[in-house]
Amino acid sequence: MGLRVTRDQIVDFETYAERRDAERQHIFRIKEPRRIHLGAYLTFLFENAGTMRYQVQEMMLTERIVKEAAIQHEIDTYNAILGGPGELGCSLLIEIEAADERADKLRQWLPLPQHLYARLEDGTRIFATFDAGQVGEDRLSAVQYLKFDTQGRSPVALGCDFPPLAGETALDAAQRQALQEDLQS
Repeated sequence: MGLRVTRDQIVDFETYAERRDAERQHIFRIKEPRRIHLGAYLTFLFENAGTMRYQVQEMMLTERIVKEAAIQHEIDTYNAILGGPGELGCSLLIEIEAADERADKLRQWLPLPQHLYARLEDGTRIFATFDAGQVGEDRLSAVQYLKFDTQGRSPVALGCDFPPLAGETALDAAQRQALQEDLQS
């Protein structure tokens, strides 16, 4: 599919609505090996042009977007989440169910994005770059957009060295394959 969503890949929201069920099933299969849990609170969802095209189509349907400038804005917004050549882009979901606990932890975990890494087979840790606009002065957003510049090498694990959330998750064969495919597209 290539590294970016292009306008010619997007259909009007009515056409999309007609085939939405099949599209959703297809995208959920694509997302499955790209969804990686780290501990009790962190879920990495690696994105590619297919998952981002789905997000654009969903926004167009939800918001009933028809103007070309607005469609292009959505494409540009979601493309910004994707990594460039040799990079992996992902959404990090910080999943804290209790609202009162969530607010407190998002304040306590303000340094978190600087402590997330992808580990390569040789042991090298590639630390994430992140959108500083999602980190406030006193708290994090519960969704972070990260990029890992692996220089085209597929990671074998994801980890965090921030003490309250420290840990590492080894990637299984399907996860490694999915990320390698994204790096090669």
